[in-house]
Amino acid sequence: MAQRPIWRGHLRLALVSCPVALYSVLRASGELHFHFINPKTNHRVRMVTLDADTDQEVSRKDLVKGYEFEKNRYVLLDDADFASAQIESSSTMTVDKFVPRDAIHPIYFDTSYYMVPDGEAGEDVYVVLRDAITKSGMAALSRVVIARRERPVTILPLQRGLVLHTLHDARELYPYEKLFEQVPQSRPDPEMVKLATQLVERQEGKFDLADFEDRYEAKLRQVIEAKLKGEGIAPEAPTQSRGDNVIDLMAALKRSLGQETKPAKTAPAKKRKRTPARKRA
Repeated sequence: MAQRPIWRGHLRLALVSCPVALYSVLRASGELHFHFINPKTNHRVRMVTLDADTDQEVSRKDLVKGYEFEKNRYVLLDDADFASAQIESSSTMTVDKFVPRDAIHPIYFDTSYYMVPDGEAGEDVYVVLRDAITKSGMAALSRVVIARRERPVTILPLQRGLVLHTLHDARELYPYEKLFEQVPQSRPDPEMVKLATQLVERQEGKFDLADFEDRYEAKLRQVIEAKLKGEGIAPEAPTQSRGDNVIDLMAALKRSLGQETKPAKTAPAKKRKRTPARKRA
């Protein structure tokens, strides 16, 4: 089945605009899915929707959304009510400003969507905006209504296209200042930092999507296949600790780099000078 856009509208920069569509970047079809099963009957459990007061089952298609304005009192909203609440960003993403890309810390990134031209009419505008954003090295900031909520977003280039990332509001995140107060403020030994930097440089590599394979899910699939065949599968042995409770960080860094650390030499004990015995008178 063809992928459907989750949003359609316009991308606007000043007086220039083009129709665009947003598509989810996630494909969940390959994931493992589980159901709740009654182990006594081996039957799947059916989730039902019940009226909180009468305990009567209610069909999901008959449900409407409601806002609780007082305890157990609700105002009901239908599609027309939600439509009347639409604002400009419901259908148009206007770029408000551009900021350096590294100014947006990854903790603010939420969900990503591919942004593509919606029809041939705006393709020329799309590629011009894409190339301008690419050459600027900046990130475009805008807002868009998705799933009945206006979200701040950033737009970044990706090869021949653009990707939109919804951003968390700062109020949605736990503040980090209190947690980081326990981090020591003292400067580490420069020699240790130098060794750690060498370790980082030694393990430098290329970004490879194959490194992101879910190894737990792969092992879980093996467990499922084994159970289907009536077999068992032994869990992997936990990684054994080397048993050397390393306290000397400098020595650990040097060993990580393959540098042998020799024990410090102890100075030989000085011989005591013998004083000549006094002659008796």
